[in-house]
Amino acid sequence: MRIATYNVNGVNGRLPVLLEWLAATAPDVVCLQELKAPDERFPAEALEAAGYGAIWHGQKSWNGVAILARNAVPIETRRGLPDDPDPTQSRYLEAAIDGVLIGCLYLPNGNPRPGPKFDYKLRWIAAFEALAAELLPLEQPVVLAGDYNIIPTDRDVTKPERWTEDALFAPEVRAAFARLGGEGWIDALRHLHPDEPIFTFWDYFRNAFARDAGLRIDHHLLNAAAASCLRSVGVDRSVRAMPKTSDHAPVWIELA
Repeated sequence: MRIATYNVNGVNGRLPVLLEWLAATAPDVVCLQELKAPDERFPAEALEAAGYGAIWHGQKSWNGVAILARNAVPIETRRGLPDDPDPTQSRYLEAAIDGVLIGCLYLPNGNPRPGPKFDYKLRWIAAFEALAAELLPLEQPVVLAGDYNIIPTDRDVTKPERWTEDALFAPEVRAAFARLGGEGWIDALRHLHPDEPIFTFWDYFRNAFARDAGLRIDHHLLNAAAASCLRSVGVDRSVRAMPKTSDHAPVWIELA
């Protein structure tokens, strides 16, 4: 099973890119973030024509998450976090697909820091950690995939010294990501590629993609059952080079 996460940065505006990538790579499951569309404007028919069933949790102009399944319809198990600090923001969706529990998340950016947006980010992380603690011991494979808006370590960013004041690289959020790992969640990409500088996001400005001046903020966290099945992981960088594309590239894992 190939499970991908992709911040599309506007599902309708990037729909041609999304459909071309789906046709070329045929992932079994896709977690989408930053739909920037209310529920009624989600392109369900176009995705169904491409062979994907979907569930979605939209929001006008901002946020929004969706889970796609190839030749299947995801079975929704949760919409929003328990104890969500702001339920009006569509940031978490969960589904069962072929025996795997998939959580799709779009964690708050948190900038500017300090300030109310960063405080909200920390509250959201706390609620997410509480849910993750419930899901971790499940016997079935669990994959928590999405745009975490967290740069975990120095090797996950070009020139880390330039990010010391940014909410994506704040000590509090890096500590939270490290806590998840300490509790038993496996960072899939780092599990198989512990030292390589691998990025998933490149800003539109300053020719960042051409210079490979990127960040790694899109992650798959796996519980023990899922980690035992992990076979490969990759980033579809070519999608970031397409016209009118997102500033993120799809990231995928393969489970046996």
